[in-house]
Amino acid sequence: MKTTFLTKHISDDPLSPDPFVSTIQIATPADYLDLLKDKDIAIVANQTSVVERNVSEFTHLVDTLLNLGISIQKVFSPEHGFRGTADAGEHIADRVDTSTGLPLISLYGKNYKPTQAQLADVDLVLFDIQDVGVRFYTYISTLHYVMEACAEAGIPLIVIDRPNPNAHYIDGPILEKEHQSFIGMHPVPLVYGMTIGEYAQMINGEGWLTEGVTCNLRVMPLKNYTHHTPYSLPIKPSPNLPNDVAINLYPSLGLFEGTTVSAGRGTSKQFQLFGSPFLPASKYSYQFTPRPNEGSKSPKFNGKRCYGLDLSNEKRLNKIQLNWLIDAYHNHPKKHKFFIDFLTKLAGTTSLKKQIEDGWSADKISASWQKDLNAFKKMRTPYLLYKE
Repeated sequence: MKTTFLTKHISDDPLSPDPFVSTIQIATPADYLDLLKDKDIAIVANQTSVVERNVSEFTHLVDTLLNLGISIQKVFSPEHGFRGTADAGEHIADRVDTSTGLPLISLYGKNYKPTQAQLADVDLVLFDIQDVGVRFYTYISTLHYVMEACAEAGIPLIVIDRPNPNAHYIDGPILEKEHQSFIGMHPVPLVYGMTIGEYAQMINGEGWLTEGVTCNLRVMPLKNYTHHTPYSLPIKPSPNLPNDVAINLYPSLGLFEGTTVSAGRGTSKQFQLFGSPFLPASKYSYQFTPRPNEGSKSPKFNGKRCYGLDLSNEKRLNKIQLNWLIDAYHNHPKKHKFFIDFLTKLAGTTSLKKQIEDGWSADKISASWQKDLNAFKKMRTPYLLYKE
């Protein structure tokens, strides 16, 4: 039986209880069990790697496959760990899962890429992680390295495709090669409008793996899905993206991570607000005080009152909203201390910082991206599995 996720429309008013409007079918083990039988496999997974038994009742993919008699040798986990609770950027050590006894190998610790020794006892790798469609969200970088390691080892990779909650638009600057890092590995815009399965096909097809190697890739596609099908994630993909609003605002508010302004880590509204002790209370009347919490052991401005904006009731965005970042810059009393070097990695370019400092409007900045965005849209077309 297919896993059916009921998906709720994220309305212009996020508080309105809209009805469920569509059903998306995500591949279940029944669809690919024959590919796993009599093989020793590894799984790339975290807390989102689940199979739904009934509406809102889940079993983890690892448990499901073990119960079906599949030989799982190990589990690889991305940033935030297998349980999805570690801080952003927190290095995670390898360990053994107390429930299953399986080795849990971190791909956000000693190595980002599975080693050939770690794959020596594996016939096939299964990748199942929920992405959110933003370039600086590191699960697609983990995907890249898993594909590369599989290609080098001659091991096939199966990607279980999942909906992208930000697939309804494409926006932002294209990453420039000189600014490549683990939070941006490929020449794509900040918001790229593809599922993780489509993205895997693009990595292969564009020859982005080292020395042009090609991964033996198979994507298990979605049914009843288009890039504009609304989708509400049943499980938060990381500690600081707790709900649909945060996921929608993340491409815009994530840029504040490259400034001396908080994007809400250490509050209950992560990536749904921004603020700083240095922004004027006369301009920004909303107040909050960051404190350590799950996913943020030492938040920016810990214990200090911040002044900013609460955006948790903002209408759903269909583009990157730069006005909040621009206004915060112009209202900051020490503009020379507003941006930090990390912004270049997030934006994938030095241009955004310079444009804001030079007084460009949000519309003018956005217009400067359009030529490259049009070229990207053409480039991605052969890899799409779903209608626009």
